[in-house]
Amino acid sequence: TIYSYKKNNAKTYKHVELNYFMKFSNTEKEHLAKAWIAISLAFGIVLAGGLKGVMSGNIYSMFIIAALTVGVGFLAHEIAHKYVAQRYHCYAEFRSFDNMLLLAIAMSFFGFVFAAPGAVMIRGVVTKERNGKISIAGPITNIILALIFLILLIITPFKLISGYGLLINSWLALFNMIPFGNLDGAKVLRWNKVAYGFTVAAALLLMILSSKLMF
Repeated sequence: TIYSYKKNNAKTYKHVELNYFMKFSNTEKEHLAKAWIAISLAFGIVLAGGLKGVMSGNIYSMFIIAALTVGVGFLAHEIAHKYVAQRYHCYAEFRSFDNMLLLAIAMSFFGFVFAAPGAVMIRGVVTKERNGKISIAGPITNIILALIFLILLIITPFKLISGYGLLINSWLALFNMIPFGNLDGAKVLRWNKVAYGFTVAAALLLMILSSKLMF
């Protein structure tokens, strides 16, 4: 998520909450849909086995699985950032990084994905505490989704989708908590080390659990 800090009082941004609180512009909807499809396609190609899987037609089922697991995880992660930012009276909208989406799809044919699909652009009063809470919302959402997929893995027959949902969402949470650059982890660590530690531990535990249940 990318933040733009502007020093001002909260009253200046009061109208932003009223006008934009959990509303999506047509442009934002287009960018979310574009990123969701591209990420789902890239991971679907990897799950299908790369170029060979695409040629065999295995891509169709894998695309659906990816859309329901990594695609949903990505959307929920970004919307969580948006929700918390708007609770703080900030303007927040997602914008996709088109070049990175194309790169993710191209790399997926070789069996791996490096995904930087986009970010929520935020304008408003963003203190260190608010920055940390906005940032942690994404990984926490992925952890909640991973727990839901864990329950589904245990109680339903949809083992493939549930297993990938558990694995991918716990991985998304853990990856985004890396304390480097503009990733969520760096901002959470600056805000609250205890919250950072608990979030990383939960994501790591779910990752280990997913590997034991799936393999």
